[in-house]
Amino acid sequence: MDASVIVVGAGPAGLMLAGELRLAGTDVMLLERLPRRTGESRGIGFTPRTREVFDQRGLLSRFGELETSGQGHFGGIPLDFAVLGGGDLAARSVPQSATEAVLETWVRELGVDVRRDHEFVGLTDDGDGVDVQVRGPAGESVLRTRYLIGCDGGRSAVRKAAGFDFPGTEATTELFLADIRGVELEPRMVADRVTDGMVMVGRLGDGIHRVIVGERGAPPRRRNGPPPFAEVADTWKRLTGIDISTAEPVWVSAFGDATRQATEYRRGRVLLAGDSAHIHLPAGGQGMNTGIQDSVNLGWKLASVLRGTAPPALLDTYHSERHEVGRRLLANTRAQSLLLLGGEEVQPLRETLAELARYDQAARHLAAKAAGLDIRYDVGGGTHPLLGLRLPRVDLHHRGRPTSTAELLRPGRGVLLDLDDSTALRNRAEPWRDRVDLVTAEAREAATQAGPLDGAYAVLLRPDGHVAWIAPGSHHDLPMALERWFGPGR
Repeated sequence: MDASVIVVGAGPAGLMLAGELRLAGTDVMLLERLPRRTGESRGIGFTPRTREVFDQRGLLSRFGELETSGQGHFGGIPLDFAVLGGGDLAARSVPQSATEAVLETWVRELGVDVRRDHEFVGLTDDGDGVDVQVRGPAGESVLRTRYLIGCDGGRSAVRKAAGFDFPGTEATTELFLADIRGVELEPRMVADRVTDGMVMVGRLGDGIHRVIVGERGAPPRRRNGPPPFAEVADTWKRLTGIDISTAEPVWVSAFGDATRQATEYRRGRVLLAGDSAHIHLPAGGQGMNTGIQDSVNLGWKLASVLRGTAPPALLDTYHSERHEVGRRLLANTRAQSLLLLGGEEVQPLRETLAELARYDQAARHLAAKAAGLDIRYDVGGGTHPLLGLRLPRVDLHHRGRPTSTAELLRPGRGVLLDLDDSTALRNRAEPWRDRVDLVTAEAREAATQAGPLDGAYAVLLRPDGHVAWIAPGSHHDLPMALERWFGPGR
């Protein structure tokens, strides 16, 4: 084997997956057809959920001081993420190029074999492994791996070569995006519906503004490259009356509202993550964030199967958990597309939804959906409201020093948090100590404020931070939960 896992595509999803696998001790090769990062800003910022994920891997501090915001929208209907409670807000004005730079530095530190200027050509899955045809600087070669992961974007060559079905709808409209310098524009961070379409403006720093414009009824065009900036400026002036034609275009792109999802995320020894598995209108920047979370879900499971500590059936939960997340993502972005770009026939629906958003419960529901905080996995029956959810960061005291659940998750292992200093509990979990950290700690919650672990004496966290078992409140007993997620004890 040239590597236990080969990941194709060094975007955010591919980099995150390579890091997760390497953190768990798996040897990984990352192939990328581009010789160097493009430096294009692409997605800007990340959601509260991705911010939590970066925190639990110790990556958040690498971004420096982050500009955060509670302002968001659902299809142009303003939302305040503060309604969700807690301190985590969305990170703004972080270009995707910066996110990729942080992740690539991390994976190289972990020892991932990163091979740029290596293009995926084809594959053969023989059931015992995958032969991967690659074209690199020295010509074509064949690499052998136990599993191949396609993280190579919406036009995924891996997906096509492996024969995945990718049903959905074609784009019906085209939108423009441009990062420009040399003009001063008022921010419009919430998508602003105008008479004939939608516009947005965000400040990226260094005198650069990002403009997004979509003209209702503008059909998608076949293009061999980015649209000319003059076309973007003309559309902007038609919709807003503002002339930006004298600005310097730093980056220009076009995108559509095509919506597709692979019917399965795994075929034999080939798997998909990120845009390779699902494409949609990039409303609220959810695409990059969902791809990163695909990778965090898949990485520890595949590593456990490769180590032989968990049965292959654990890998099946990647599809069952993340395909449903993708399906819901496509539903909410299609709804947002209709709200943003639909005509007057949609106005009654828009007004009704705006009215509902004034109620806290409805506002929380929409904000959680847009922020990626509403994801709950089926981890077994029980009554505790945290079961299956990702545990928010909780500050703790452990061995006489302050720590947090985010810090305990940084090694990428499971964590059994013993909040009652129970020798019996730790003895029951002892057979899993080689893959689950047993931590006795106290929650540092303020006496006047109820915390998420109030009333709990123990909680089992998967490596991705989701609650797999909690007491009291789970119907399964602890050994059953440990075996389900971490394989038989030793």
